Amino acid sequence: MQENAVTVCLSPNGPNVAELDAPPTRLLVATIRGVGVIERKDAGDDWTLAARALEQSHISSLAIVPGKPGIFAGAHSGGLFYSDDGAHWEKRMNGLGIDHVYSLSCRKAGDEVSLYAGTEPASLFTSRDLGLNWTELPALRNMPGADKWTFPPPPHLAHTKSLTFDRRDPGCFYACVEQGALLKTTDGGASWRELDSYYRSDDKWYRDIHKLISMPSNPDELFMSSGMGLYHSTDAGETWEKLTDTNFRIAYPDHILLSPLDENTMIMSGSATDPSAWRKSHMAHSVVMTSRDRGRTWALSSKGFPETRRANIEAMCVASWPGGFSVFVGDTDGAVWSSEDSAQSWTLVANGLAPVSKAGHFRFLQENPAAA
Repeated sequence: MQENAVTVCLSPNGPNVAELDAPPTRLLVATIRGVGVIERKDAGDDWTLAARALEQSHISSLAIVPGKPGIFAGAHSGGLFYSDDGAHWEKRMNGLGIDHVYSLSCRKAGDEVSLYAGTEPASLFTSRDLGLNWTELPALRNMPGADKWTFPPPPHLAHTKSLTFDRRDPGCFYACVEQGALLKTTDGGASWRELDSYYRSDDKWYRDIHKLISMPSNPDELFMSSGMGLYHSTDAGETWEKLTDTNFRIAYPDHILLSPLDENTMIMSGSATDPSAWRKSHMAHSVVMTSRDRGRTWALSSKGFPETRRANIEAMCVASWPGGFSVFVGDTDGAVWSSEDSAQSWTLVANGLAPVSKAGHFRFLQENPAAA
């Protein structure tokens, strides 16, 4: 692998925003058979597959430590790995009592970097020494109502899918539990409060929370994707307005991003049906859509993708640098696409990787799932 590469990570459940000094020249992709390393010499050059790592592990999340050397990889039922170069990896599990590491998050406050590992069953662990030692924050798994948390596929265990941090207060952040709860802490995870005014008793899915983003100009303004649609809050999650539902083109939204140049512009990916339908149809009909008015109206942004979108987009990230940004997506067919024009058009940058997939989603989208 090339030295001094500008590196970005693409994974279903890791950090999906990277602020860089220059355009990326290395992309680490989480797949069901480890990490694919895609590189180019300079911006504008073609990408090529340079290496593979951790090929015995289904990688769910990748995270680069902000301001520090090092990359972390969380695996479905495989533990947590650390690398200082993307090629050589070691396990870092001391104190991490659950080896199914579903999600990874990082927060930098001053000179201190806090790492968070969300697990299945749903819990949360933190480290302040680059993963050498981990401490559980047990208040999350001990929340009232946790006995109702579940996930449709066997073994029916919920997981901590993602975290969102309030940039004003290091102790304040949100946890998305799939399926089960949207939680908020103001004391660094020592205690939590559930925010549930979005939920309706006739919802098809029980509190199926995917991703949460906050607006840079006002962190109390939130957007949340879930199995029931896209929601908007202006009061830090106390009340919610439903912007889309299951009749929308993206009936099952997952990844949502903001344009680094204009926070009114949002980018969302998802599928036309939920995964329960994929088992029969083997078709996700996934697309990318953009909104230029804070989620009020949406337009398709899939120029360059195949006309038939059987595979599902399972990972999306944005990498920005002074003067520009790129968006990357990865799908269950093992293809990676990039956009240099605010997600209006897409170019295939890698094909033939192992599927990029949260848990077993890739199996639902194959003609012969038993062969996966």
